[in-house]
Amino acid sequence: MASLTHINDQGRGRMVDISAKEPTAREAIARGWVAMQPGTLALLKAGGLEKGDALAVAQVAGIMGAKRTPELIPMCHPLNLTGADLSFELNEGENRVEIEARVKVKGATGVEMEALTAVAVAALTVYDMCKAVDKEMVIGGIRLVEKRGGRSGHFRRKGE
Repeated sequence: MASLTHINDQGRGRMVDISAKEPTAREAIARGWVAMQPGTLALLKAGGLEKGDALAVAQVAGIMGAKRTPELIPMCHPLNLTGADLSFELNEGENRVEIEARVKVKGATGVEMEALTAVAVAALTVYDMCKAVDKEMVIGGIRLVEKRGGRSGHFRRKGE
């Protein structure tokens, strides 16, 4: 198992020095979901929520979340993202909205945290947009499913 890179010699947190690393194309894909009552999913699908189009708002919120990740996660480097996109699937069999974020950068460090943050912020936004009709929603399954580029190479979660 690799050592923790965000810990200094005194055992305290640090921002990793990436100044000697060459910029390369990197991409990360993350997924998660928001489970809800069947009636809530039906309202979402029909565009019947009082606050408006929840998925359109969650799309923008997720992109904003990716861009603001270093403001939320203390040791993340500020990155000049080259792309961020989210997709949503209404899974009526499981009564949930499935969220996927893809984030890209040409830089010296990866964008895994940005993709994960995008999914989390989008899920929280779906919750916010639907909470008036369903306070029992559950956000879950937020995980990195794939990353490309960088020294550690390609990663793909098994079963994804």
